[in-house]
Amino acid sequence: MRTVILAGGLGTRLAEETEARPKPMVEIGGRPMLWHIMQHYATHWFTEFVLALGYKGDVVKRFFVEYAGLLGSLSVNLARGEVTRHETGGEDWTVHLIDTGLTTNTGGRVRRVADWVRGGTFMLTYGDGVSDVNLQNLVRFHRSHGKLATITAVRPPARFGGLEFDGDLVRTFTEKPQTGEGWINGGFFVFEPAVLDYIGGDDESLENDVLPRLVARRELAAYRHDRFWQCMDTLRDKRYLESLWQDGRAPWRASA
Repeated sequence: MRTVILAGGLGTRLAEETEARPKPMVEIGGRPMLWHIMQHYATHWFTEFVLALGYKGDVVKRFFVEYAGLLGSLSVNLARGEVTRHETGGEDWTVHLIDTGLTTNTGGRVRRVADWVRGGTFMLTYGDGVSDVNLQNLVRFHRSHGKLATITAVRPPARFGGLEFDGDLVRTFTEKPQTGEGWINGGFFVFEPAVLDYIGGDDESLENDVLPRLVARRELAAYRHDRFWQCMDTLRDKRYLESLWQDGRAPWRASA
């Protein structure tokens, strides 16, 4: 089963990091966010990826082209131009790097990679969010309901500490609890190829055009995930994810 990752947006809300690279290439723990997302999928045995590229797609291409060659220890004979690698292995992934246009919207990017996913059920996610969602369970849920599409519903992390009162006294204080504000789109989709028929041109948004059409036809099911989920929209988000990684508390690190 192939996994499409939308990796072509401008990332304007993280401009401090995205002037020289696309948002999925912003690093957490010395590795691009994109690598973290792919590791999560690979942990659940999904190892073939279709990356829908746009803004600074060459940065993503260069990373994967150079990745295998620069992994581990090397010996270089400068006179003969020979490079000897001393370790084998690394990630056993297949990565298809597809240009989908600089200004193409999210729905249009999915449409542009249609030829890579028409063969069967495929997964899709954004290039700027991590979670500990069990992807095998997600696929099983998708297959159980017989609809064209499944979305992972998550509860967004609260930005501020939560208070509960006992009269004028504080009864409990919780730092950044999981909010009770309702469910939102957390990405981590499973789609049947027929979803592609719901997408028009490059200007169409997955969120504002395609998903509402699926809802209208009662073809969108929701897999509720009430554990860890975090997007990387702002510098604050990046710093939070970095702190989780450096402290050994990153839930997506061991999400099998």
